[in-house]
Amino acid sequence: MLKEQIVESNEFGISLSTGKIARQAGGAVFVKMGGTVVFGSACNASSAKEGLDFFPLTCDYREKMYASGKIPGGFLKREGRPSTKETLVSRLIDRPIRPLFPDKYRNETQIMVQVIAYDGKNQADVLGILAASAALSLSTSPFLGPIGAVRVGYVDGELVCNPTKEQMENSKLDLVVAGTRKAITMVESEADNLSEDLYLDALAFAHEKIKSQCDLVDQLVEVAGKEKLVFEAPEVNEDLMDELSNLYKDDFRVSFDLSNKKEREAKAVELKDSIHEKFADRYEEDDSLKSLVKEYLHDIEYEVIRHMIVKEKKRIDGRDVDELRDLESEVDIFDHLHGSSLFTRGETQALGVLTLGGGDDEQYIDGLDETTKTNFMLHYNFPPYSVGECGRAGFTSRREIGHGELASKAIRAILPTKQEFPYTIRLVSEIMESNGSSSMATVCASSMALMAGGVPTKAPVAGIAMGLFMQGDDYTVITDIQGAEDHYGDMDFKVAGTHEGVCALQMDIKIEGITIEIMRTALTQAKKARLEILDSMDKAINSSRAEISEYAPRILITEIPKDKIGDVIGPGGKVIRGICEEFGVKVEVEEKADGSGGTVKVLSADGPSGEAALSYVTNLVAEPEVGKVYSSKVMRITDFGAFVEFMPGREGLLHISKISKKGRLNSVTDILSEGDLISVKLTEKDRMGRYNLSARDVEENDF
Repeated sequence: MLKEQIVESNEFGISLSTGKIARQAGGAVFVKMGGTVVFGSACNASSAKEGLDFFPLTCDYREKMYASGKIPGGFLKREGRPSTKETLVSRLIDRPIRPLFPDKYRNETQIMVQVIAYDGKNQADVLGILAASAALSLSTSPFLGPIGAVRVGYVDGELVCNPTKEQMENSKLDLVVAGTRKAITMVESEADNLSEDLYLDALAFAHEKIKSQCDLVDQLVEVAGKEKLVFEAPEVNEDLMDELSNLYKDDFRVSFDLSNKKEREAKAVELKDSIHEKFADRYEEDDSLKSLVKEYLHDIEYEVIRHMIVKEKKRIDGRDVDELRDLESEVDIFDHLHGSSLFTRGETQALGVLTLGGGDDEQYIDGLDETTKTNFMLHYNFPPYSVGECGRAGFTSRREIGHGELASKAIRAILPTKQEFPYTIRLVSEIMESNGSSSMATVCASSMALMAGGVPTKAPVAGIAMGLFMQGDDYTVITDIQGAEDHYGDMDFKVAGTHEGVCALQMDIKIEGITIEIMRTALTQAKKARLEILDSMDKAINSSRAEISEYAPRILITEIPKDKIGDVIGPGGKVIRGICEEFGVKVEVEEKADGSGGTVKVLSADGPSGEAALSYVTNLVAEPEVGKVYSSKVMRITDFGAFVEFMPGREGLLHISKISKKGRLNSVTDILSEGDLISVKLTEKDRMGRYNLSARDVEENDF
């Protein structure tokens, strides 16, 4: 009989189980909360791959459509390539786990997480992090966990742990925190302009909950865990390290006086090449020596940079630890764009481009929940030329998706509602240069592009990336990290917000965790930097323009009764197509969500054509008023009168006796022809619903 081990937490309403299913995996666990069930597995190779200079860890999160009783769309009717959400959650799982493996560990490790059941209430992403942590802890992998993960909401002035989907709809905070018992290892957040102090309270609140989750994982490991692989890092060849240090260290230290990134990198390459030349003969004798020399040179760079920043408080480019690079902000970069900006911070540069569209341009989002639409998109592009390299182009990487989503979180906080601004908004950030924190440059460029394009934003928003260097108990938090500081540092902490508060956070670390006190220091420095950046942006543009760009489409909206929706559309869409063709516009009709009526949206390239089309629609759905004068068109002529279209889609009879003030006519054609435009008064709607008209009673007519 299959034996299953289960541990439960009354505090979270979470259970962990293992031992019954997927027994051949290195570690396998089911995490259940309410009706949501997430499966996590971990497998690791028993030995390292030769020649690798990185840790080969892969994390994949997938949402199975059967989990919510749905059949996948598409021709094949099965799950295909990962969705944007699946990619983002995969990154969310990877980031807190990756630092918790021994240095120099090179055994291939694979984590697979999938949603088995979804109840529509309890969100699966944070459960996925816990499932990955538990699976790794059960396996033979030398994982330095466990970690826990929680979502924190801020509902009605109270912090809430793992709020339901319904609670999150009213939350001003969406904060995901992962960590060990001792420290926090990852933060991802979106907020409605909240203070730094509230964030710190939320982080401390989250960490207490995480400690309890770690205890729960340990309970499961105690009854079902496997013996861990013993990993011993390769011994350092001290003689070789000393030799390389004497050859390289001082010259490398001098190269930091070069402020230009490319010049500094070129100098480092030159120094390394000279060393490899000196070792050429020894390489021939020992094939493995070259990779060892390469590794040790990297270690020397690592120690030099860290000592310089922590002990000397001197950075690579000579800045103080809390000093920003040079800033430059511009708008209206190119004509004919709906909105554009260029934000430059040192050697990082983002071109922000705004495009406005209508309802048909909204993006459909399909997942475990019901299919929804969004009228806001932000796309981040990181081409190889931005770092002066050749590389693959034409596909969107996980990194680009992740950076775009982080910037989106910051921007969403300042956008108007759909009711306030009925456009679909697309922002594109083209990274033209990169030397650190291009995602935060994207936030700045996007904010300025929105304002330049006349989108009524609530406030400008800016972002900054903070770094951390630790040596023992000493640490230094640095502002506005560049590429090398990110590479050799211990933390990448991105903070975006307005003058008033924080809109988005993201923290990744390379060490086992950081304290709340370090985060307090980082948030304080980040606020100072953010305000400086906002001041720079204000010099280019400090508020949204009153009007949208002349090149953007105009949108006019009117509401109509529910029973008139069919009249606007017409049989087979005939009426709406006719309006589009006649006025050169685009018309969108939809029923209100509450079923109380309909909305007609007219998109036009210019104001007059849109206003004419909207007037036509208004008249089309209006009820004719007896006694009112209408501008009309003669459609057909008979012996007894003329049939006149006095409102869109409505015709009435203009009897021959009601045409001329001068008396009875011998023939209608004496005065009128088909296509003539005349003014008529609606005199009667008879019992049969027929409309009777008069032209002789209208003063402006002279016949």
